Amino acid sequence: MSAVTRRLTTAQALVRFLAAQYTERDGVRRRLITGTWGIFGHGNVAGLGQALVEYATVPNGGASPAPPVMPYHQGRSEQAMVHAAVGHARQLNRLSAQAVTTSIGPGATNLVTGAALATVNRLPVLLLPGDYFASHAADPLLQQLEHPVEADVSVNDTLRPVSRYFDRVTRPEALVASALQAMRVLTDPAETGAVTLALPQDVQAEAYDWPREFFADRVWRVRRPAPDPEELAEAVRAIRAADRPLIVAGGGVHHSEAEDALKALVDATGIPVASTQAGKGALRHDHPADLGGIGHTGTTVSDDLARTADLVIGVGTRYTDFTTASGTLFQRPEVRFLNLNITAFDAHKLAAHTLVCDARAGLTALAEALSGHRVDTSYETEYGAGKARWDETVRAAFRADDDGAVPTQTQVLGALDAVVGDEDVVINAAGSLPGDLHKLWRARSPRQYHLEYGYSCMGYEIPAALGVQQAAPGTPVWALVGDGTYLMNPTEIVTAVQENLPVKLVLVQNHGYASIGGLSESVGAERFGTAYRHRAADGTFTGAPLPLDLAANAASLGMDVLRAKTVRELREALRAARSSDRPTCVYVETDPTPTAPPAEAWWDVPVAEVSDREPATHARAEYERAVADRRRHL
Repeated sequence: MSAVTRRLTTAQALVRFLAAQYTERDGVRRRLITGTWGIFGHGNVAGLGQALVEYATVPNGGASPAPPVMPYHQGRSEQAMVHAAVGHARQLNRLSAQAVTTSIGPGATNLVTGAALATVNRLPVLLLPGDYFASHAADPLLQQLEHPVEADVSVNDTLRPVSRYFDRVTRPEALVASALQAMRVLTDPAETGAVTLALPQDVQAEAYDWPREFFADRVWRVRRPAPDPEELAEAVRAIRAADRPLIVAGGGVHHSEAEDALKALVDATGIPVASTQAGKGALRHDHPADLGGIGHTGTTVSDDLARTADLVIGVGTRYTDFTTASGTLFQRPEVRFLNLNITAFDAHKLAAHTLVCDARAGLTALAEALSGHRVDTSYETEYGAGKARWDETVRAAFRADDDGAVPTQTQVLGALDAVVGDEDVVINAAGSLPGDLHKLWRARSPRQYHLEYGYSCMGYEIPAALGVQQAAPGTPVWALVGDGTYLMNPTEIVTAVQENLPVKLVLVQNHGYASIGGLSESVGAERFGTAYRHRAADGTFTGAPLPLDLAANAASLGMDVLRAKTVRELREALRAARSSDRPTCVYVETDPTPTAPPAEAWWDVPVAEVSDREPATHARAEYERAVADRRRHL
């Protein structure tokens, strides 16, 4: 062994390198890659699997106080491992991430959904799938995809379009440049997302003399770029000229830890704030200027103000179709947009004036430059009255007049609202719950509301809860899932039990895809294929509900299970779950009667232009009326 080199396999070198990477923001240093999730097969067991044995075991069988160099987490589903890593990164404001390793073949392709979710949501995760032999010494391998004219193609190429950086490391020495590029992208707030290093299995096990500098501690500073002075001046002029400005707070507020800066700006100017799914909690729910969600699942007061706003100030938002009501929400003819975003790509949306900068830096600069400016008191009175009316709507949706009755879904949320503390984290992603939560949940802290709605991926909630629990030990973490989502991906319950992660699962049984059932009915598809019921004589699934016992399933995977049949029992079960130090499931079957407020804005789901069935022709007529309100903001 040389004084300037160290002989290791490629896999050993990669693990050792990852253990020495750090981020730093605002003078606080954190480990970048806090652990590695892995499921092993022939494509990674002798490479990364062996390397993790060297660097993941506790020295001296636990007798030594030294921590493992690279903690290892055993998963049950490749997709779920990515979800767990993404939840972990979001909880830590993208300043730390986790790696995920799989074998070749289906193990690798199972990463695609999680990678897409990470990249859509701008959240960092490092993917390390195994690959074919770079030498082609054994060809084709078990599970290898052969392409007749492109010999360098493998199934890992499916990860290219959903990764922010991709490389196939076909020689040991190629790892040096590739690993450094991977860290650059993971830590760049304007570039981050899924990063993939595909690792041929022969290269993983090959030894090389690595420069020792490669393993030195390396700090990646997460920058806070300040606004351009000319852009800032233009933004200030636009805000001072506006009579009815409205801030739309997106996930970038949280990623930048800009909540206090937003509050300071709002306290000084009186500009109200509506939030996207990712931005909810940017202001505490009881702040006078917090109007709740915006868009298709928004509140009445937010959407009413959006329709009459003359300046919309987007902060860290991508302006998805749910936020803009598919281009129908911002209706004032002279409305203009001012977008503060760390990426120019998002800042320029809707033909906006731009502030391309860090959210906290930009909001702080705006507050200083707007000193003495405040919206008219009549505007504050108007949105204050609207907020008060919506608060009563929330109370009515949460209220249960009969504690002995079967709870509705909104009463489930009301019972949970009464139990959680400010520090609790509530996780959801898909189904009918995201809409109800966006309208009704009263977020009490920046990290409490954890909705994955960029990709809205069924099966995200349970593994994400594991990642959040790892990031925030001692914090009560709740995964809210319906029966449809549960059946997609319950397997990480086993991991929670194995690692003794005391996540709390609220499992809502409503016998099918409730959200898509309602959407199906509204677009003329007659709820076809959305219920979990026996097939009837006419071929439709309209028979009796299927005899599923999901609570028994959760118990069979090792969870403590509490069954609640009434509102009273639900409250008791939630309190018991919150105080438990074990993974605990609260199972409740809900009254299907709709109790959530209706949608306040449209969402474009195209309807069949011609049909012989009356529901579809009626839905098409409604669609044409709604789509006529769409605007292109130029």
